[in-house]
Amino acid sequence: MAHIYVYSPSGAVRDRAAFRRGVKRLQAMGHEVEIDADALASFERFAGDDAIRLAAIGRAAASGADVALTTRGGYGISRLLPKLPYKALQRAVGKGTRFVGISDFTALQLALLAKTGTPTWAGPALCEGFGAADSGDRADGHGGASSGEPDDIMLACFDDMVSGIGEGTGWRLPKADRDLLAKRRDGHLAHGAMLWGGNLAMVTSLLGTPWWPEVEGGVLFLEDVGEHPYRIERMLLQLHYAGVLARQKAVVLGQFTEYKLGPHDKGFSLAKVIERLRGELKKVPVLTALPFGHLPTKVLLPVGRKVDLLVEEGDAMLLWGHAH
Repeated sequence: MAHIYVYSPSGAVRDRAAFRRGVKRLQAMGHEVEIDADALASFERFAGDDAIRLAAIGRAAASGADVALTTRGGYGISRLLPKLPYKALQRAVGKGTRFVGISDFTALQLALLAKTGTPTWAGPALCEGFGAADSGDRADGHGGASSGEPDDIMLACFDDMVSGIGEGTGWRLPKADRDLLAKRRDGHLAHGAMLWGGNLAMVTSLLGTPWWPEVEGGVLFLEDVGEHPYRIERMLLQLHYAGVLARQKAVVLGQFTEYKLGPHDKGFSLAKVIERLRGELKKVPVLTALPFGHLPTKVLLPVGRKVDLLVEEGDAMLLWGHAH
């Protein structure tokens, strides 16, 4: 099927069993899996020191693979931003390599978009996606629980990406979203708008840096893990106060998982955060429930591609045609 290059640009792989399961499952799907020499390297909390991980990214770019797949997220790419091989990554994408990752990988995706306009894919990592088990790869709170098998929707979306037939994704909107959008006559919320975003903490961390993509009239999608709603609100407000959110055609919120409310919250919740955000962004629709984030069921999204965003009879659709 496809040549998949597995490498580790961020956190060290702590769950070796998940790593082995992920490789075996990709192979069972008919893919040729090439494992980077330092995929299991470890230095402090990282998959090798900065030089080792930079070299791994360079090898992924030079691999000629159909897909370059990260092992996991965590943290580490922020350290590498000044030295990333942007031109090599751009050339690799131009030759057909699809770079796929989630979480910390957002930093590389948006930096590459800012520097070269090159698209990548937001999607599963090897351990938490294809190596799923009851425990998951829970290092740093990444991975989450699962049923013990890779999610069928995620697998179908990955197959669509690999085969080049994926043209979009859709999901059912919650009632609150449907009620708000019912007031809009036109269900076509965005046409030919750049899809961008990813992990909220990583997106926010790039604001004001040379690796921030200045996207006007885009569709911004966001997710996060292990962040209390007050921290989610704080990051969203930072993006809002910087003028980022008001310049988008729409903001699409994915899954915000693995946090715990306390008695002192006294009714404060993620729903209240979203309500406040909508109050601030009166002219920019805010959609929720995108099936993407740190959970087994996730779609694959082309970061840096032009998309249409439609709402019809309570269903939202992101359409991008033959992105690759």
